[in-house]
Amino acid sequence: MRAEETTAKLIRAGLNLIPQALSIYDRDLKLSVCNRRFQEMFDLPEHLVTPGASFEDTIRFLVNRGEYGPVDDAEVAVQARVDQARAFRPHYMERTRANGRTISVEGSPLPQGGWVTVYTDITEIKRQESLLRARSAELSGQVLSHAEQLAQANRELAATNAALEEAKRELTEMEARTRLVTEMMPAHIAHVDPSFRYTYSNRRLSAVMPGSLSNIVGVPVTEALGAETFARIEPQLSRALQGEASVFEITHTPSGRRIRIALTPDRTGDGPVNGVYVLSMDVTEETQARAALAQSAKRELAAQLTSGLAHDFANLLTIILGLQGRMQRLPGLPPDAADLSTATLAAARRGGTLLDRIAAMSGPRELRPTATDLRALLSDIRAMAGPTLPEGLSLEVSASGIEGPLLLDAGALQDSLLNLILNARDAIGEKEGRISLTARPFRDTWLEITVEDTGPGFSEEALERALDPFFTTKGGEGSGLGLTMVYDQAKLAGGTVWLANSAAGGAQVTLRLPLRAANLGAEPRMVLLVEDSEAIRTEVREMLRAMGHSVIEAESGDEALELSRLPGIGLILSDIVLKGGMTGVDLAERLAEEQQAAPVCLMTSLPPADPLRARASAFPVLAKPFTAADLAAFLTLREAA
Repeated sequence: MRAEETTAKLIRAGLNLIPQALSIYDRDLKLSVCNRRFQEMFDLPEHLVTPGASFEDTIRFLVNRGEYGPVDDAEVAVQARVDQARAFRPHYMERTRANGRTISVEGSPLPQGGWVTVYTDITEIKRQESLLRARSAELSGQVLSHAEQLAQANRELAATNAALEEAKRELTEMEARTRLVTEMMPAHIAHVDPSFRYTYSNRRLSAVMPGSLSNIVGVPVTEALGAETFARIEPQLSRALQGEASVFEITHTPSGRRIRIALTPDRTGDGPVNGVYVLSMDVTEETQARAALAQSAKRELAAQLTSGLAHDFANLLTIILGLQGRMQRLPGLPPDAADLSTATLAAARRGGTLLDRIAAMSGPRELRPTATDLRALLSDIRAMAGPTLPEGLSLEVSASGIEGPLLLDAGALQDSLLNLILNARDAIGEKEGRISLTARPFRDTWLEITVEDTGPGFSEEALERALDPFFTTKGGEGSGLGLTMVYDQAKLAGGTVWLANSAAGGAQVTLRLPLRAANLGAEPRMVLLVEDSEAIRTEVREMLRAMGHSVIEAESGDEALELSRLPGIGLILSDIVLKGGMTGVDLAERLAEEQQAAPVCLMTSLPPADPLRARASAFPVLAKPFTAADLAAFLTLREAA
């Protein structure tokens, strides 16, 4: 504070040494600062040279004293000068005061609003000009008049130049701020001219499309993006140069990312197109979520279509099994009839197995991603699949570039890979051969897992239809649902599956799943845990504390509602079924109505078809039972969302 006071005193002392009078008024026309010469020149009272004094009061004082000569209406004269000041335009003028002295007044607006005005006593200069005019008969009065006008014009020009310099500085600062903002955006913003060259870029291209150039101003689009990517966007870019705006998505092959591109023609009115504005965003995670949502919708529709049929079919199979069982128990049944009955029973049981598979594929199922050690998972798969392989058929498992745990539905992935290994075993048959399972990250977007065998490979028909339900190449031995279930599980996770034949001729099945590191080191929070079972509450509390969270507990919804109003609550985790009249869903809805800032998550052992659980669909739900890893992954996904 002392340094500021010292600086202020130095400024005031410096201003007082200036021979001109100076005043600075803020945007509200209140005095900010003036020098001693200002008070002396206009003989102002002390209250009008005190910071905060009103410009209007000062003008009124000068008008009433006759500073501006006789006026018909003092208030009209005051208002006219206040309105002129509020216009905040630079000006220069000269006027003769009531005391006969002549002054020049030069005012300039400030960038922050307000005025700085300099008053110069030019009485002597004017007197010398009068003497010069009177004593110099040879001088032309017109020349002298023009000289005076030129001098005044020069002073006005100097004031205007100062204002222009200030405007230029503000524009420069604005441009710098605009560039900083665009470079901080998680998207690539650019402008392309009609010759397909970049004229502007916020230098985010390589962040959105890895492997692309970074400094691209002046560079052709095909060189910056690569020929393959340019070929995908060139038709839309050409249409944009014709004046047609568009938004579309492409897969950036080098990185595997999904990119959304918006093209806007650069056109003023009905004039020609001068180029195209380009906005490119990485929407890979959004696309993965859309794919998972679409697959869930397909599963729900399939469940609705098949549930009634499956119910009736199950009843028919129950009747058939019962009748065939009674038939086999009849005395004296001919051998041929006994064989037919046995075959009928086997077919009916196979129908029951098929119903179970349809229910598993089309029925409700929740992803349960947990922190998964992929190398350990693959080792377990080798141990489980090994005993099922005949002698001479080897299984090779490898993983590269995988560091740390990943968020995966380990059970679903294990089922899928075992299914693919057994399919490969059946394709090779009793011959010697090899099945290889490899896992690797693809860029920083996907986990790519490939199962390849040395069998005969896929036929052309299988490459087209193997993922369709009920398509099989195993005749009566296959259900045609194995690869369909693998595809379903991958799509539900936001990934995909594709089939091919390897260079050696064997079958090759590749799964691509979203690559998400299990970041279990989330920021510690205060968690309100709502659970009416003391044993379960104790277990969950210890899980949360082991993650670094602090925990407060409630047994009922009413108690939780009161505790939720405590400051510092970062998360509310509640069971759906609680003691008392309030359920966990009721609690979540009440907190949403009260606009509780902390996110609300629910946990339950109710089946998905239960009506109470169906009411909870608007909130994240964790199914019981769950492990500490399940809970950590669940909270991590909620925080990322």
